[in-house]
Amino acid sequence: MATEPILASLDVPLTLSRRPRSSRVLSDYWALTKPEVNFLIVITTFAGFYLGCAVPLRDFPFLLLTNTVLGTLLVASGTGTLNQYIERRFDAQMRRTARRPLAAGRLKPSAVLWFGIALSLMGGLYLAVAVNEIASVLAMGTLLSYLFLYTPLKRKTSLCTVVGAFPGAMPPLIGWAAASGKLSVEAWTLYVVLFLWQFPHFMAIAWMYREDYARAGYRVLPYDDRARARFVSWQTLLPLLTLVPVGLLPMLPGRSSTFYFIGALFLSSGFLYCGVQFVVRRSNSAARRLLAASIIYLPLLFILMIVLRS
Repeated sequence: MATEPILASLDVPLTLSRRPRSSRVLSDYWALTKPEVNFLIVITTFAGFYLGCAVPLRDFPFLLLTNTVLGTLLVASGTGTLNQYIERRFDAQMRRTARRPLAAGRLKPSAVLWFGIALSLMGGLYLAVAVNEIASVLAMGTLLSYLFLYTPLKRKTSLCTVVGAFPGAMPPLIGWAAASGKLSVEAWTLYVVLFLWQFPHFMAIAWMYREDYARAGYRVLPYDDRARARFVSWQTLLPLLTLVPVGLLPMLPGRSSTFYFIGALFLSSGFLYCGVQFVVRRSNSAARRLLAASIIYLPLLFILMIVLRS
């Protein structure tokens, strides 16, 4: 779910056709990796690594961190590429994805398939060799469950969001496992935060592009209006209400705990307010505000954890 494209609705620049062909091809392959999604993956992986690394700052393993982020990015990029290969026919039917390189016919499907496989295998092997086996298994498990469970379920049931949230919340676990070689209660707390965050985030996207999804045959939301309204309400408010206390769980020792409590409560309250406004109004403008709130909330919460833990 965290890998759903946040900025995919933006139009391709009109100057694209004026660029040299080599530049356009490189740009298309770069777009396949979904860099706008990878930004959040980097933040959450880094947060998991930093918080799971129990060493003084002077002994911080920067090389291991670099290897972890690089390997995770390779797997995430491969996942995004293979997802576009699997859904290329359906992406071509949606306005927000029709300009993607493969859906628009600018790249050959076979080339994209092998590019995605190469990125995924390189990332999994890189994590296994340069980091540890746990991080590699978690990353590859994320890839497999996203591609072969969540992706096909999008065309079968609106409960796909629940299934997709499990692999979508994996980056902080990968980071924590890379730093410590194990998964503790604190690591699973970060996982739960990201798991819950995905529901209001994706409900905002699903509502804004509900006609697009329906046109391509995706069942991310119920087709019946009343059922859709109930579904969106529950999938937005229940996770947000749960996220308020869960977001306070990574309490920090000493005076930092007070600052973290205030900061986390402020962020959660603002996120919840936007969620309530979206459920009440069920408009595209309210959905955009909720989406913006989700993009602001997650990085700031993890940055707050990192800064106050330092």
